[in-house]
Amino acid sequence: MARLFERYNTEIVPELRKELGVTNPHAVPRLTKIVVNMGVGSATQDRKRLDEAAGSLTTITGQKPMITKAKKAISAFRLREGMDIGCKVTLRGKRMYEFLDRLISLALPRVRDFRGLSPKAFDGNGNYSMGLNEQMVFPEIDADKISHPQGMHITLVTTAVKDDDARVLLRHLGIPFSDKNKTGQ
Repeated sequence: MARLFERYNTEIVPELRKELGVTNPHAVPRLTKIVVNMGVGSATQDRKRLDEAAGSLTTITGQKPMITKAKKAISAFRLREGMDIGCKVTLRGKRMYEFLDRLISLALPRVRDFRGLSPKAFDGNGNYSMGLNEQMVFPEIDADKISHPQGMHITLVTTAVKDDDARVLLRHLGIPFSDKNKTGQ
């Protein structure tokens, strides 16, 4: 069992029930999936960049990514409909909790000048999105083998209906939110 999932079941759920005033244990907000997405715009000129990004995403998540295709043709970007332009992975269950644990404890502390994540990046339905500038913050990635650093978007999807409930859940899971944005300074 994943370390974070075990902690969620034993410690976090009782704290959330008390803090949110929920009596039904099934009504406690929980994480359902994590979507990791890499948009590789330069893949229109060089297919190797997409292959490198997909390899990095496989190493980071432990799951083979799905190649995403362009929905529209945009001539200014030399983009045609159906071209391969990115890759994404949807993590659930044990892999999801292991990835989140590595993100919180290993990757985020390695980000240069990291002062916490914005507590305002919720979508209104209890889902949180964040971005990383390069994949080399994950210790699994060998920086010598990466020729083109690539950023990624990470979306945490929860069962919470309100953003405040999701914020409480993610704070208990260990997401390091910055206090500066919370107070509005």
